Amino acid sequence: MYLNYFGLSDNPFSIAPNPDYLYMSPRHKEALAHLIFGLRESGGFVMLTGEVGTGKTTVSRKLLQQLPDNTQVAMILNPTLSAIELLATICDELKIRYLKKQASLKYFTDKILDKLTTNHGNGINTVLIVDEAQHLLPEVLEQLRLLTNLETNREKLLKVVLIGQPELQQLLKRNELRQLAQRITARYHLLPLSSLEVKNYIAHRLSVAGGHERIFSKPTLQAIYQITGGIPRVINLLCDRALTLTFTKQHPIVRRHIFIAAARQILGDDVVKQRQGKQWTLILVASFLAAASIGYMVGA
Repeated sequence: MYLNYFGLSDNPFSIAPNPDYLYMSPRHKEALAHLIFGLRESGGFVMLTGEVGTGKTTVSRKLLQQLPDNTQVAMILNPTLSAIELLATICDELKIRYLKKQASLKYFTDKILDKLTTNHGNGINTVLIVDEAQHLLPEVLEQLRLLTNLETNREKLLKVVLIGQPELQQLLKRNELRQLAQRITARYHLLPLSSLEVKNYIAHRLSVAGGHERIFSKPTLQAIYQITGGIPRVINLLCDRALTLTFTKQHPIVRRHIFIAAARQILGDDVVKQRQGKQWTLILVASFLAAASIGYMVGA
């Protein structure tokens, strides 16, 4: 609705995972580097955690692009499975033929181990990526650990990437999963974007869509960071609504009060007030500390 009005060729803040809009902040690049390093090590697991909407999927998509050509990848997007269902899904992903009538943990495990051995003999690396891994049951995680037992003198024949929310960290602290936790060779917790990264994120997406960051005023960019907390998915939702409201009012740019109105429509008044209040508290504390420091130096 607002594309022509702002001279945009596409919706810059769609929440659809369009790779053209992929923005790798320094934090995302660091997370990717940790995962790549971990997959090169001899252990069986690497882990990426972060709050909802911080860009874990972005990192995983970039990881897929960075893997060598001689890599076969199995993706598990819905991990709310039993152990036997998970093994069957891995067989499906690795194109392993099996008979449903013979389905059992041992049957599927043997099939997968045979595939791993064959891949290794053919110079093919095998990687399993599990998204939303915080939903995995402990017994399913233990089954994954058992799959990584197959190894050469130098490396595991199956590397597993666990991607999940912070609850995954707590899950792996359970005593029965201590052996798996010890096999994690690299782990990274993805934090939200900083104030500067939010500005660059918005500029990048607008640029891809043929626009310019000046569509958002400087006070608006500050409010975006303040209210969204630097979470990309929330930024997209609120910026899209703010552009729509600005268009309906026929303003040339998105002003701060328009963005706040958009935030209230989506997040609610209470959430917006709370986040604004929290930010002002931090500003007042910083000002107080600065004034106290100046006073101390003058007194000295």
